[in-house]
Amino acid sequence: MLGWILGGVLLLLAALVLVVLLRTLLFVPKEKPASSQAPVPVDYEKAAEHLAQMVRIPTVSSREKSLSQESAFLEFQQLLSTLYPRVSAVCSRERIGETGLLYHWKGKKSQNPMILMAHYDVVPPGDLSSWKKPPFSGEIDENQVLWGRGTLDTKGTLCGILEAAEALLESGFTPEQDVYFSFSGDEEIMGPSAPAIVETLKKRGIHPAWVLDEGGAIVEGAFPGVKQKTAVVGVCEKGQMDIELSILSAGGHTSAPPVKTPVASLCKAVCRLEKHPFPAVLTPGAKEMFLTLGRYSSFGLRLVFANLWLFLPLLKKICKAAGGELNALMRTTCCFTQMKGSPAPNAIPTQASVTANLRMIPGDTMDRCEAYIRKVIGDSDIHVRRIQGSDPSPCSPSQGEAWDRVCSAIHSTWPEAIAAPYMMVACSDSRHFCEICPNVFRFSAMELSKEERKEIHGLNERIPKEKIGKAAEFFARILQNC
Repeated sequence: MLGWILGGVLLLLAALVLVVLLRTLLFVPKEKPASSQAPVPVDYEKAAEHLAQMVRIPTVSSREKSLSQESAFLEFQQLLSTLYPRVSAVCSRERIGETGLLYHWKGKKSQNPMILMAHYDVVPPGDLSSWKKPPFSGEIDENQVLWGRGTLDTKGTLCGILEAAEALLESGFTPEQDVYFSFSGDEEIMGPSAPAIVETLKKRGIHPAWVLDEGGAIVEGAFPGVKQKTAVVGVCEKGQMDIELSILSAGGHTSAPPVKTPVASLCKAVCRLEKHPFPAVLTPGAKEMFLTLGRYSSFGLRLVFANLWLFLPLLKKICKAAGGELNALMRTTCCFTQMKGSPAPNAIPTQASVTANLRMIPGDTMDRCEAYIRKVIGDSDIHVRRIQGSDPSPCSPSQGEAWDRVCSAIHSTWPEAIAAPYMMVACSDSRHFCEICPNVFRFSAMELSKEERKEIHGLNERIPKEKIGKAAEFFARILQNC
């Protein structure tokens, strides 16, 4: 009898191994959609010079009003009219909200318009002495690299869109469908301009067929086991929330501290949350990415991604151990960033607090995350306060006509790249447009190295001249196929 049982178990194991191997062998790259390598009328030199002029205007947005200059935003808006006379002549432009600009380029039809997005505000440069080139110099160095805040995030994208439109207008082009350009000047502070533009479009009964904003890029070495360049296109983005944990006390002198001190209590709460992170979940956006890029991976990793039904627990452990972007794809993250306590080293604070920023995966909500934090902390003396936030965006489909058009333009511009959906772990203005459009994609149309990605919001932000023209090429192809 025991022999029969063991034989049956071995037979089941053999069948399981056979199924896993067969699924892995069939888990191969899919055929790329057709693309055209037809040249587009983009002047690389002119595009770089125009972006340099944009960078020289310090459109810094900050909640600290002293760091922002309203005159810089007005100067930038005027510069766009000067740099792009054909766009200004053909496309209507109106200012919406505090800094929003909405262009309308009438096409042959108006039923299924397209919206291209970017923002022209930038984060403060930080320590000026740590920059190798002044952050608003717009200098092009001897290596043909353009330096300055906003080159990557996202004046470079805005420049690419308008360079493409100006070049196509010069050639006599008219788009098949109406096209809108939505540019905001307060994205970095989650300002009101993008929501105001969405509200304006809603009132006018305009529901775009698809929207393309900043987000993914052409990257290399970002996915385990994949050596090819990858164009990651965001199909959704995480929600975000700032929370404060605070605790009150009677204060007192540090020479005779009580058993429970406020700072120690907060430290315990932080440690509990770091020890018990939010559970890992395979969201649709992350799953689509794994199923697309996993086909190009090494055999061992293909075995895992082809059989997520079996190896998902292992994948979750791998992501948790790896940390960083891979871990962020699989769970809501909670990162503590600020602490406040006593103004004196020898006085127990009457109030102490720590602040954290959460990035929530689709399926989570702000209410659910707050409840989880309270449960993990398990200390009724600690007050949890939501400062601000927004829930995750819905997920756009990574198939259909809109998706195919984006992928076609990618493959025409970067033929060697694999296009794949992914979940954007940061936030963008595009989340507001999900209210009026089911196809909202996030792709910045740039090939970015790991070092360049770190420069976004960091020191020494810069971009090689060639990549500016390449971005314009991409947007020209998008417009030609709208």
